[in-house]
Amino acid sequence: MRKEDAIAPLPVKRALRKLGEDIRDARRRRRISAAIMAERASTSRPTLSKVERGDPGVSMGAYARVLFVLGMAERLGELADVKSDELGLALEEERLPQRVRHPRRKPGPKGSD
Repeated sequence: MRKEDAIAPLPVKRALRKLGEDIRDARRRRRISAAIMAERASTSRPTLSKVERGDPGVSMGAYARVLFVLGMAERLGELADVKSDELGLALEEERLPQRVRHPRRKPGPKGSD
């Protein structure tokens, strides 16, 4: 077992495996051979194979290039989008002050009002 495989939590392994399968299916639907996909993604055939298996040791850049070739790269920017971070938004809302205090105004010189 490789070090990356041992470190990755099971939910991460499952998510990457699904991503890899989805990438492979998208490539096949587009009728792009693995050799051509690897060339277009500027990667090796073995690395593409690892991407399609959801290998956690493959760089995010390799996944991004493959998604770009498939026309799906824009989705990467949405993965951790603040608008879809329900937990983060809830935690932020908890930290909001209950009331807002305005700084006290210092009295100005007499006759300035």
